[in-house]
This record gives sequence, C-alpha cells and structure tokens, in this order.
Amino acid sequence: MNNIKKYVAECIGTMVLVILGCGTAMLVGCDAVNGGGYILTALAFGLVIVGMAYCMGNISGCHINPAVSLGVLISGGMSVADFVGYVISQCIGALIGSGVLALIFGLGGVTDKTGGFGTNGLAGVNDSIAAGLLVECILTFIFVLTILGVTSKKAGHGSFGGLVIGLTLTLVHILGIGLTGTSVNPARSFGPAVVAAISGNTTPIVQLWVFIVGPLAGAALAAVTYKFLESDK
Repeated sequence: MNNIKKYVAECIGTMVLVILGCGTAMLVGCDAVNGGGYILTALAFGLVIVGMAYCMGNISGCHINPAVSLGVLISGGMSVADFVGYVISQCIGALIGSGVLALIFGLGGVTDKTGGFGTNGLAGVNDSIAAGLLVECILTFIFVLTILGVTSKKAGHGSFGGLVIGLTLTLVHILGIGLTGTSVNPARSFGPAVVAAISGNTTPIVQLWVFIVGPLAGAALAAVTYKFLESDK
C-alpha cells in the first residue's frame, strides 16, 4: 500500500508540474527578447517544485522527474522496482496534466503562445541535436547534483532542501528556456509532446528522444560524480 501511495504522489506531483509550469508557458509565452514570460515560466517551474517538495516530499521524496529517480537509483536510494513504478507514474501524471491543459485552453479558446502545449524543442539551438543533448545533459547534471547534495544525510540542510531545489530548477530554466525550452525532465517533455502530436503537431514527438536521452545522461553523470565526491574511500 505504501508503494501505491508513493506512485500516486508522483503522478499528482508531475501532473501539477505540467499544469502550472507548461500552462504558464502556454499563457504568457517564452520570448527571451521581451523577458517577462521567460522569467514567469522559469519561476512557475521552480515554485511548483518548492510547493510539491513540502507537500509530497514526506510521501515519495517528490522526484516528479525520471531523471531525478535515475539519480536516486544509481545512488542506492531506491530499488529498480520502485524506479520503474515512479517513472510510469510520472509519465501518467504528465499525460494527465497535458490533457487538462488541452481541455482548459480548448474550452476557453485561449491561445497557446508556445504553439505546442509547452513542449521542448531545438529551435533555440538552430535544430542542432548535438547542442540540444549537451544543453539538457549539463542542466540536468547541475539540477540532479544539487538534489543529491541537498538531500544527503551528511548535508544537514533540514527543511530548506525544497527551497534550494526549487530555486535551482528556476536557475537552470533561466538559461535553458531560450535554448531547448528546458526539459531536464523526460516526463515533463513526454506528456506535452504526446498531446501536441494528437493535436496535429508532430515535431515535438519526433525530437522527444533528445529530451529523454539528454536528461537521463546528465542525471547518471551527476549520480556517479556525487557518489565519488561524497565517498570516504
């Protein structure tokens, strides 16, 4: 029963992340030139993590991100079975969140200023797959490394961990939005890409693999690096 509660918490948390993060991007746009929507979107993603960390953290750890779960798995913080359960739950949550956004924007006749439910893409790096992979790998490395450090038993950050993690996600979004839209989260990319494809925009789902491979590679590198740095050996 406890495992089921963890999976439900991960599903809800990822759903909220997509609704509020991608929903903000859809509503205000992510124009780096004007800047307003850009910053609002970065803050939306970061603040969701702060809220969910204090809401769901005591239940599931509030990963709400397959890359984070992979980092925790490699660090020895969860079983393979739980990792699979978390990832499935996160992807379901992202799909539900994207479906809710499609319903809200469709029924309300609101213009989606991203043109694809807040999906990620390579337009900011001139459609360069290599650049996109590098951006996502580096940003996810920074994000997951921070999470592992903040949540380490040796760190002793106590109740401030959720705030630090949320601010770090905001920070990586500030750089990444203009490049790839900032994924650092395969589930967050998966849900909107699927719903966009159903709506007739297939470009995001064609590029989706970049936003799965890049974040997972960055997370794995972060986990290995932190294990090395923290080890007494």
